[in-house]
Amino acid sequence: MSEHVTPEAAERLVQAVSSWYAEEIMKERRAGTPDADRMAELKRQLALCGADQQALQDAGPEETAEIAARYAALARELEGK
Repeated sequence: MSEHVTPEAAERLVQAVSSWYAEEIMKERRAGTPDADRMAELKRQLALCGADQQALQDAGPEETAEIAARYAALARELEGK
């Protein structure tokens, strides 16, 4: 990727998606009958966000840009739900 993305900007994108998953987990917990499959998937996705946040600590510019692009697209998708 040719576009430079700062690690901080990438971290903000990952954090925004993480926050979305965390909020959905809380909503699911408050539901009268939580959907166990959905809860498991939300937790899995939240864990992936954590792994990507960790990866950003040692990522080079190309990997940082890839993570940022992936999370920017994911954030747009989640906002539509």
